[in-house]
Amino acid sequence: MSSEFFRLVMHPFKFRFFLLSKLPSAYFSGVRVRYVDEKKAIVTIPYKWFSTNPFKSTYFACLSMAAEMSTGVLAMAHIYKRTPGVSMLVLKVQGNFFKKASGTTTFTCEDGELIKHTIEDALARGDGRTITAVAIGKNAADEVVATFEITWSFKGKSE
Repeated sequence: MSSEFFRLVMHPFKFRFFLLSKLPSAYFSGVRVRYVDEKKAIVTIPYKWFSTNPFKSTYFACLSMAAEMSTGVLAMAHIYKRTPGVSMLVLKVQGNFFKKASGTTTFTCEDGELIKHTIEDALARGDGRTITAVAIGKNAADEVVATFEITWSFKGKSE
């Protein structure tokens, strides 16, 4: 199932249509999934008119969207077309900012295996489970711009 999901996410039009219809602020801000597999996701957010702030850098909320997407796309991969279904919810977002984001920021999350195990644990136990996934945002010079810790909750749906 994951390979089908990855093909959808990486399709040049289908995932952008998903963003436009379900997450229009991410679409218009320019959030894009550049790479995803079961373990890692790479998501970018450009510095442009729609994502800027008055200080000539990327608005923190746009950085947060890209960071959340890098963790969320991994979670979505592990629950895609799963029976029984699994609900997912962001419980907490914590961001730390280190440099001005004045170009494209690339967020990488490498917590896919931990997310998968948390989902499996939630289904096995029959209750909600949480995980805090880390997304690291870097600029073109490979300098850390921001880090985010996104806490997700997963719970199996009744059939």
